Amino acid sequence: MSDGPEGVDVFAAERPLARATVKDQAMAVIRRAMVAGDVVPGQIFSASALAQRLGVSNSPVRDALMELVHGGIMEVVPNRGFRMVVLDEHDLAEVYELRRMLEVPSMGRLARSGLGDREPALRESVELCTRAAHDGDAREFLVHDRRFHLGLLELLGNGRLVVTVDRLRDQTRISGMRTLVERDLLVRSAAEHGELLDAIVAGAAEQAEQIMVRHMAHGAVGRWRTEVHGAAGTDPRPA
Repeated sequence: MSDGPEGVDVFAAERPLARATVKDQAMAVIRRAMVAGDVVPGQIFSASALAQRLGVSNSPVRDALMELVHGGIMEVVPNRGFRMVVLDEHDLAEVYELRRMLEVPSMGRLARSGLGDREPALRESVELCTRAAHDGDAREFLVHDRRFHLGLLELLGNGRLVVTVDRLRDQTRISGMRTLVERDLLVRSAAEHGELLDAIVAGAAEQAEQIMVRHMAHGAVGRWRTEVHGAAGTDPRPA
């Protein structure tokens, strides 16, 4: 398997993995590497080579890579391994449109149904995400951002919704996270987690949906992002 830019072994610092959750950990390692730009378009992954670098057996690593294939962010290269799927602007616009159809009304439903006893755990995710944003730690931000948003969706009790949104988020997160970092929007995005949670707790369904639309648009690129901000009449830059 090829190394990252300038021959750096981008996975060396990640090993060894605990065997109990090796598939999930391997998937998380690959996601973080893609978001951070350590994995470049066209780079070929061999499941066996990656497993060796992570100090685990081939099977769970291959399972992790195949799950990423099913999620649309990796593809199989026959007789060679796996590589990252590169989405063009049209593809990304389609994915963001699907996410808006699913995630925005879901926040309104949560505002109407409530969070039960999950508010403290969600507040903790907000705090950890905010801390990572202020530290400029995009990898750590990604972990807590994902935990927060999927944690909200899980409260609706629809497992297929959670799985579908998770896969859609994966497809946009690579370009989206880079956009947030390049435009210095990590802190603004993290702050909106708290605003969204406050609106849900207050039962303000319409406000929660509006915050979610704005929140998603920060990481979007091209036509979809322009349409959202143009319709709202807002400046996408943080105040």
